[in-house]
Amino acid sequence: MTLKDFVVVTGHYGCGKTNFSINLALEYAEKGRKVTIVDMDLVNPYFRTSDYREMLESKGIEVIAPVFGHTNLDIPSLPASMYSIFDSKDMVIVDVGGDDVGSTVLGRFRPKFEGLDYDMLYVVNRFRNLTATPEEAVEVLEEIKAVSGLSPTGLVNNSHLMAETDAHIIAEGIEFAKKIGELTGLEIKCNTIRRDLDEAGLTKEFPNEPFYPIDMYVKVCW
Repeated sequence: MTLKDFVVVTGHYGCGKTNFSINLALEYAEKGRKVTIVDMDLVNPYFRTSDYREMLESKGIEVIAPVFGHTNLDIPSLPASMYSIFDSKDMVIVDVGGDDVGSTVLGRFRPKFEGLDYDMLYVVNRFRNLTATPEEAVEVLEEIKAVSGLSPTGLVNNSHLMAETDAHIIAEGIEFAKKIGELTGLEIKCNTIRRDLDEAGLTKEFPNEPFYPIDMYVKVCW
């Protein structure tokens, strides 16, 4: 998967944005890139990139997070370093809060995006509430675009059912993402798949689909 040096990751709550962002950061760091990952989730206190700061920093990845990230406080406050990412020469990955509420913070930086060469990826998960149909997923996308003033450049299909994921679930997720692509005109950048399922050869049943193997760092409660 080829991406620009500045990547914004958006989507519905619980779609897997943070886990995808972490995998992306680790991949580029392993390739020798200097990576900065930005936790821009000022709304959801549960699945924040900053909760994995120690692991990420051990790999040489810089973590920029809200001032009160990784504490029991949930006060929207942006550190000064968050403004510096737009002048960075490193690989920058921005993990944005879910839905239009979480993406509102992007609106603060809209002028910074003018003239910036970036990718904005919309992560979808067929098996999450409120985005169970392509039409619902598109509605959430339109809300994100409205509050951020930015338009996604591609889709990431992260449809899965944890341990229950099999070829049928994968196929259902792919068709779901393709329908969203038809409705929006967005390209599917990749279909994520758990690394163990990829190593087991499950992707061979879908030879023409772009897959992106991921490890599960974010532990969910469903």
